[in-house]
Amino acid sequence: MPQMGESIVEGTITKWLKKPGDKVQRDEPLFEISTDKVDAEIPAPASGILQEIKVTEGNTVQVNTVVGVIGDGVVGTGAPARPAERSSPEATASHASATPRPAAPPAPVPSASPAHDDDSDLRSSPLVRKLAREHSVDLGKVHGTGTGGRITKQDVLDYVDSRSSAPVAAPASRPVPAPTSVAIPGDLVPMTQMRKIIAQRMIESRRTSAHVHCMFEVDLTRIVNLRNKLKSSFEQRYGARLTFMPFFVRAAIIALQQYPIVNASVDGDNIRYHQHVNAGIAVALDWGLIVPVLKNADELNFLGLQRGITDLGERARNKKLMPADVEGATFTITNPGQFGAVFGLPIINQPNAAIMGIGGITKQPLVVTDKDGADSIAIRSVVHLTLGYDHRIIDGAVADQFMALVKKTLEGWSEEVG
Repeated sequence: MPQMGESIVEGTITKWLKKPGDKVQRDEPLFEISTDKVDAEIPAPASGILQEIKVTEGNTVQVNTVVGVIGDGVVGTGAPARPAERSSPEATASHASATPRPAAPPAPVPSASPAHDDDSDLRSSPLVRKLAREHSVDLGKVHGTGTGGRITKQDVLDYVDSRSSAPVAAPASRPVPAPTSVAIPGDLVPMTQMRKIIAQRMIESRRTSAHVHCMFEVDLTRIVNLRNKLKSSFEQRYGARLTFMPFFVRAAIIALQQYPIVNASVDGDNIRYHQHVNAGIAVALDWGLIVPVLKNADELNFLGLQRGITDLGERARNKKLMPADVEGATFTITNPGQFGAVFGLPIINQPNAAIMGIGGITKQPLVVTDKDGADSIAIRSVVHLTLGYDHRIIDGAVADQFMALVKKTLEGWSEEVG
């Protein structure tokens, strides 16, 4: 069981991706674990044959516990490799408990589309390649929408849908994930490790913070038009999709700098004001919810925000996050609107003092006033933003002023994109 961080003392084996007798390559995904911080895919520490699984799925063990044996001997013996071969990592019998390497940033994709599987591997994750094999998809024919042109899980699913002429879902920040399993009425199903952790933290947060919410209606027409105008050229120029999230994150950062109490946290009988904005971006997964953190977001320009948000989201869905990626948030943003919600009343992500929820962007008739003061009714793109805040340290007036500045920044967007 790998040491996934100083604060991690145990982990649960949730899935073995190989069975005894299977060949494995060094750094190939070997098994999946769940800790109180992240769910992660653990790579094989060496090449060889998976001889033995010592810890089966569903069992929780301390870090550095040997969970399996890789070697070149007979399956089930757990015999070590011959001494003469120990100098070669490819032939060494290895305990599957090595610490995984942090995921490297996605490599830029060449201008020409790769024509071979080896080239495709450079711009897709092992999970994506496995999904492609299951659906007989040639990754060389799939357009990657991830950072640097990387192919994501959703790119493969979209390709499969288009190939089978299946109807395409309405555009959204992220489509509703399909359930990993179908519950049968009457069944008693144990919670997953992640679900237990989510349940515990939600209850703790409600008991800890004095939750209050406010909601603001924002005319997002200016930003919607700007994104529609620039999204194609933005992706061609930077190799990244232009989404709405960096607009909301940037507007929040501007307001947090003006109202630092919203970026603070309670520390005993003290208030800790944070020097930087570490933006937690909630990501809905097929198997739960996680909040990776964009560190020092206040020092990033718009392009940096977009790339950082995309990278964290992809690594969360591909189980490539490390514990450090989900620690240190000072303010959190969640997006229930991607699934069609008009607005949400989110629970605060401890130890933050506030969390902003983004509703769905819809077209609505709105009364608008021109520069001469004349009123008229127009079709506008509208979003409802909510702020859940801890009333122990944030007063209602401050929360409303904070959201008013977020609204003003979004409605009058003037910053350069890219």
